[in-house]
Amino acid sequence: MMALFLRAAAALAPGASVLPSIAGGGSEIPDLELILTSVQADRGRLAAYDRVCGFALRDELPSTFVHVLAFPLQLAIMIDGGFPFPAAGLVHISNRITQYRPVRLSERLCIRVSATPLRPHLLGRRFSLLSEARVGQELVWEEASVALRREGGSTFAGGSVFGGGSAPPGGSAPAGGSAPAGSRSPRRDARSSAGGLPAGAQWRLPGDLGRRYARVSGDRNPIHVHPLTARPFGYRSAIAHGMWTKARALAALQGRLPDAYTVEVTFKRPILLPGTVAFTERDHAAGGGISFGVRDLGDGSSHMDGRVRPR
Repeated sequence: MMALFLRAAAALAPGASVLPSIAGGGSEIPDLELILTSVQADRGRLAAYDRVCGFALRDELPSTFVHVLAFPLQLAIMIDGGFPFPAAGLVHISNRITQYRPVRLSERLCIRVSATPLRPHLLGRRFSLLSEARVGQELVWEEASVALRREGGSTFAGGSVFGGGSAPPGGSAPAGGSAPAGSRSPRRDARSSAGGLPAGAQWRLPGDLGRRYARVSGDRNPIHVHPLTARPFGYRSAIAHGMWTKARALAALQGRLPDAYTVEVTFKRPILLPGTVAFTERDHAAGGGISFGVRDLGDGSSHMDGRVRPR
């Protein structure tokens, strides 16, 4: 994985796109399908992932852990010499995962990844990374991650396609506690009304969270691992991985998730590390699933919005 990230970083060097092995030399998304066969999760890595993301330890793979298994193929597509731009400049704006049934630790997966052609977007151009996992011929999991290429000087409250969930440099997720009982502080009001979801639990995120998640996921994008490596990309501190944020939300809902479901999230703005955020959620009637979000404690703005729908 480190070699893939080094190639991704090399694409940022002036003139690097003329090299056939460096991304940036093409005009369209390459028509590639990459496949890994007989993929089996490592028990120790799964346990470490569960601890970092807050899942209970068991012999079933969280649906977001299968993303970790597919991620090397996704990155390999984005650093292919025919890819039209450097992966480091892309923004992860949404992610949808469908789990058709629980995947067991003992099962061997065949994972396929491809990318869709470029499509217009208000702020540039977008494409999707499509991934699927099968046990034999049975489709057990699939994912669509939408990435944006910003163009024309646009700005967007999204995140790195490696990890997702960032926003324009300068946004913040301040650490802090709850307002005093009975007060009318902006913090308390924002939390209780953000996105129409009730106030929920607070998550206190340590400064080394990005490094801890990088070790278990393989996603070592520099914007997530240290303030010094995040600053050249416009962030005053490291930011939480978007896929960690999605995983942490599913861990909070783990006891209420059905065996088969679709979970879709939209990444809004970054969580700067260290920081404290609010997790909010609401059940929908008549089997309509669960809406959830991660909110800034100060102004109630959204870091991530999501919904789980049973299949």
